[in-house]
Amino acid sequence: MPEQDFPPPRRLARPYRPDRDDEEPPPWASMPSVRPARSDRPAVPAGRPGGHRRPEGAEGGYAGLGPQAAGPAAHRVSDPAQGELQGQWAQWQQPGDAAAEAYPPPRTRAPGGRALRAAARRRRRWFLLGGGVVVAAGAVLAVVLLTGGPGPASVTPGALITTFQPGELRQVPDACHVVPGTTVQQYLRGTPKVASPLPVDGSAASACNWTIDKPPLYRLMQVNLSAYAPNGLASGNGSATRAATDAYDLALRDLQAPPRGSPAARATVQVLSGFGNQAFSALQVFHVGGAVTDVATVMVRYHNVVVTVTLNGLDHSNKGNYGPVSKTQLTAAAMAFARAAEGSLH
Repeated sequence: MPEQDFPPPRRLARPYRPDRDDEEPPPWASMPSVRPARSDRPAVPAGRPGGHRRPEGAEGGYAGLGPQAAGPAAHRVSDPAQGELQGQWAQWQQPGDAAAEAYPPPRTRAPGGRALRAAARRRRRWFLLGGGVVVAAGAVLAVVLLTGGPGPASVTPGALITTFQPGELRQVPDACHVVPGTTVQQYLRGTPKVASPLPVDGSAASACNWTIDKPPLYRLMQVNLSAYAPNGLASGNGSATRAATDAYDLALRDLQAPPRGSPAARATVQVLSGFGNQAFSALQVFHVGGAVTDVATVMVRYHNVVVTVTLNGLDHSNKGNYGPVSKTQLTAAAMAFARAAEGSLH
């Protein structure tokens, strides 16, 4: 039997005894022992941080691991004969090795996995907290927008108003009782006839007439009070005050510039101050059938109520002996009645 050049004897998986074994040692006689890796400690390759390289000649390439468990680095041998023997031993290795099944490799997690999972949990908590804050803020904003906040709702400019506002009146007093008797006697000498026309708008309007017909004196005093209601056809927001303002402005325009074809004469207008929200006086002269009549008008607006006072004085008549008339006295009398009527609204 030819002699073979074997490497120095090492620890065998089973000691070789020439007196009991065959004349030629088996191929695995010089192989390092194979022991399963411990499951309570992960294998650390030699040369890596924390690993311990076995001294030269130790069993296997890695501490506590066989050639197959240690990986490619375990097959790095310096002796060609030992490499040949390891190749022959490889045919006995099977994937379903009993040792591998009995001792499965330990379950390990990627480095830093616990920190990553903790960071993910923190992010989820922040996302949930942020989402809750956004939902709460949206709810508060919706409540504020829908309810308009605490306190009474403000009137938006241009919005239609259908109810009476503070200071506006739903009804007016009796026009025949708004002027004191002393004022009537001061400007209407004698015993005037008092007549109240039939109401056309219930308690929201009232009118009264005082008449004196005794040559050479003829006077007709008319007092009219009208409380306007909210109206969608009125300008602006349609409130009662806007409706009264429209009526006041229309009457003023008709006196300053009567419509074409109207028998009314153009008036001389003067703006008044000191009572009501708006006031003016106007003077007109009518010529009809040879008769001349002077008319003094005073109009006052107080919130949604318009007070209109007119005094007619016959200056010249084609029949009878009437006149003359003082236009200043006519205007003063109309002003006194208007002030009394407007004062009754407060």
